[in-house]
Amino acid sequence: MLVHAILTALGNRRVSGRAGTAEQTGLIMRGRGSLCFALLGFLVAAPIALAQEQAPVSRLPPLPRPLDPILQGMFEQRRAMGGAVINLTLTTGHAPKFARASAAMAFAIRFDTSTPRRLIELAIFRTAQIVGSDYELNQHKPLMQMCGYGEQQIGEIADWRRSSSFDDEQRALLGYVEQMAHGGNVDDATFAALSRYFTPQQIVEISYTVGTYYSTGLLTKALRIEPERDGRLTVPGKC
Repeated sequence: MLVHAILTALGNRRVSGRAGTAEQTGLIMRGRGSLCFALLGFLVAAPIALAQEQAPVSRLPPLPRPLDPILQGMFEQRRAMGGAVINLTLTTGHAPKFARASAAMAFAIRFDTSTPRRLIELAIFRTAQIVGSDYELNQHKPLMQMCGYGEQQIGEIADWRRSSSFDDEQRALLGYVEQMAHGGNVDDATFAALSRYFTPQQIVEISYTVGTYYSTGLLTKALRIEPERDGRLTVPGKC
């Protein structure tokens, strides 16, 4: 009914000048065709998105309806930025203000660091391995690939000390991540190695990245958040 009403309105439009000309008819037909495709896309996508948002994805029940306005705004922002509403948000959305704060930190890590994104993703991936979060590994492997890491290099991250796939800067980063994520007691030699390549600002950024994704990894395990198997990814940004 909505499609019919809008198309009828388009058909009844008149433009200045002579009515009923071939030019006007063509303009109306093209407008109707474009609008029809757009509306059909919306009508197909909306139920799919709703079904995804209502499917069980963790130990917690689906989000209550109607959505909290905070969540509605978050979902719209993610889609506008080229990402999907992922299972992590569909779970943590039960506490909308906490979900919003967590998303703000994740976006700061992804978009606002002076540390190169390629190294940020390496820190995230190793942290997710240490904490054992299959969820975060599933989300961030495509981001690692986007940042130029190949399958062999990704496969050797857990055994980076014996690998020849990482340069000195990456090894200094991984050494710091390793010790911070295994209790936080970073020795002087490891910190000195990190300081040779990174500024104080970048060291804080890296430390927040490790801490944030360690805690998020624990959360994904405790709540048994299911990894996405349908290709949905967080907002990727650029590398």
